[in-house]
Amino acid sequence: MRLSLDTAQLDFRRALARMLAEAGTPAATRAWARGEHGPGLELWNRAAAMGVFGLATPEAYGGSGMLPVELAVSFVELGRHAAPGPYVETVAAAALLSRLAERGVTAPAATWLPRVGTGAARLTLTLPGGGPYALDADACDAVLTVSPATLWLTTGHGPVRPSLDPARRLALPDGGGEVLATGPAVREAAAYAADLAAFTVAAQALGVGCALLERTVAYVRQRTQFGSAVGAFQAVKHRLADVLVGLEFARPLIFGAAVALAAGARSAPAEVAAAKATACDAAYAAARTALQLHGAIGYTAEYDLSLWLGKARALRSAWGTPAECRARAMKLFFK
Repeated sequence: MRLSLDTAQLDFRRALARMLAEAGTPAATRAWARGEHGPGLELWNRAAAMGVFGLATPEAYGGSGMLPVELAVSFVELGRHAAPGPYVETVAAAALLSRLAERGVTAPAATWLPRVGTGAARLTLTLPGGGPYALDADACDAVLTVSPATLWLTTGHGPVRPSLDPARRLALPDGGGEVLATGPAVREAAAYAADLAAFTVAAQALGVGCALLERTVAYVRQRTQFGSAVGAFQAVKHRLADVLVGLEFARPLIFGAAVALAAGARSAPAEVAAAKATACDAAYAAARTALQLHGAIGYTAEYDLSLWLGKARALRSAWGTPAECRARAMKLFFK
């Protein structure tokens, strides 16, 4: 299978990358980590104006329909620029509500999806099999919780807790709340939402890994030792080449999973799991290499590299560890 983006998708990627680069994203990410949401929400609104959230919103609710390839393009760039906020969780919540609407449970979708598609509402969620914490609940309008086949909506949460990535702020949602739906349709919709969350995390991790590689290559070209640029040493070249191979191997898995999701293929969950494990491992390898080749400055929190280092570590376990995803892929592929 040949996977390549068309002209419209490439133009969208360039426009989104340019917007994120010009928006001062590192400063917004640092502010988000301090609990100051203003700059991050301004960035969120810009992403919404470019149609990012509409890519996961059905046309009936004002969106573009579910477009996994375009979502992958968006989340690679969001990861490349370390954009803060519950992008993955909001898109996954939109997928959950959309799938419920397809099964006849339309009231929650009618309430939330038009607002999600325009960026006016931010949602986060917890699902069976995932962790108990909701990402960025303090910056969201509501928390959706599925347990085990009942969909709850709450607006309260416990204290914010730190994570491996300071800009990924976690909190336990309040128990109870409003019951939006219950029954087998909720269970099926939650499984679909979990797959979409893992898929978008994989794309985000690929972007994080690419940013780490780009920054490390630039650094070793200008850092000198023994009268030569560090990047001229063969051992350094080999390390960077290994990182590049890992990232480039993950890329077709992500876009292959996107095609499978778009087609509603039975293999989609397995392809998502394989893409998630591969992309997150590749991003983590990029983080380890970046830290080593940057030397002491790589350990400095004030240096922007730390924004991507923390994100690579946190995304590795978000919505399924590599080991869990590999086991799931093997089980589903050979079922």
